[in-house]
Amino acid sequence: MDPGLIGVILIVVLIVLLGLGTPIAFCLGFLGLLGIVSFLDLGTLYQIAEIAAQTGTNLFMITLPLFILMAEVVSFSGVGDDIYSTSQDWLSWLPGGLAISSVATCAGFAAISGSSPATAATVGLVAIPEMIKRGYNRYLAVGAIAAGGTLGILIPPSITMIIYGIITEVSIGKLFIAGIIPGILLASILSLGIAIAVKMKPALAPPIKGVNWSRRFRSLRKIWAFVLLAFSVMGSIYFGVATPTESAAIGATLAIFIAFAYRRLTLKALHGALLRTVGVTAMIMFLVIGGNVLAFLLSTLSIPQFVTDSVAALHASRWTIMIIINLIFLVMGCLLDPMSIMVITLPIIFPIISKLGFDPVWFGIVVTINVEMGMITPPVGLNLFILKGSVPGITMKDIVGGSLPFIFMLLIGLVLIMIFPHLSTWLPGRIGF
Repeated sequence: MDPGLIGVILIVVLIVLLGLGTPIAFCLGFLGLLGIVSFLDLGTLYQIAEIAAQTGTNLFMITLPLFILMAEVVSFSGVGDDIYSTSQDWLSWLPGGLAISSVATCAGFAAISGSSPATAATVGLVAIPEMIKRGYNRYLAVGAIAAGGTLGILIPPSITMIIYGIITEVSIGKLFIAGIIPGILLASILSLGIAIAVKMKPALAPPIKGVNWSRRFRSLRKIWAFVLLAFSVMGSIYFGVATPTESAAIGATLAIFIAFAYRRLTLKALHGALLRTVGVTAMIMFLVIGGNVLAFLLSTLSIPQFVTDSVAALHASRWTIMIIINLIFLVMGCLLDPMSIMVITLPIIFPIISKLGFDPVWFGIVVTINVEMGMITPPVGLNLFILKGSVPGITMKDIVGGSLPFIFMLLIGLVLIMIFPHLSTWLPGRIGF
């Protein structure tokens, strides 16, 4: 049967399964199994067990539970509160200072969590009530946290980048280092957008008197845990002391010691963190296994090669194709979570990117920013629901209305990264990755 027709059949079945509410992981695995039975020799069924074994024993998969555990422990340790307090002391005098402080806190917390939902929930629980109490517009308060929380999957360490690296076999260390400058850039764009909006419409955020320099410098003592944890994770990779997997172990261990130092390490809290770590890891593991089974089917049927050759036959410029790919990610972001988007699309899209000559590390950053936008894009933006469930007193109308302007700011950041690819490739090249 023609690979194009088989591809269409698989897409239709996938849409039907998703419409029936089938969990994404089982949807992908079942589709792969159905395709193997229908289009391949039954003798190839053993490949499913082979794929599951290879995925489960992949060294980089060890990185996932360790970084997830680090994020879970950090979330109850109180480090996020200290980062917000320090950011507030240093930045509250700016137009929209508390909202800018919230974005800075999200950026800082992202550097030690690797998770967008954890960043949004932890910072939002502290920052949103404080901004509303100070008279900030509810849309601005909620939007700053929703958008700032997305930095959790761009600023390393990033669970999303780990999945991208596993699927595409791109160096996770390179991806981590490549995310630093784009992360700072996007945080700056969000902060600048807030300042401009408040300057144009001061009613959005009443001015707040700044604190003296003595208090500002004293506040720096509160972020010792953040500096230690961020430097231990990224510094160990940057200086070649540890691999990403080893740095994850260092980070998880230090996070536990920090929680103990903050006197937050109760047996109940640790038990809860371990349970959530196991749950999230299992979900991601099933998702990757299901995606790999489907990827095996697609590869065996030569569907990625067929799509790549069809795209090449269009004789369109590679940037036209890149824009189309970005639009696909944007639409899928409205409907699916980041992990699902990558597992479904990358086996088909990544060969196209490689043939067109785009840098795979740069494309990893482009994909991450795209799925970032999806996390605050209705109707299924994950951060929108995380904030609704974790921050009392705010409505979904507040969350969606506040997030929409920030989507355009993230889009500006994406355009800049695409126009200036060295923003994401320069730093990994400088340190010899």
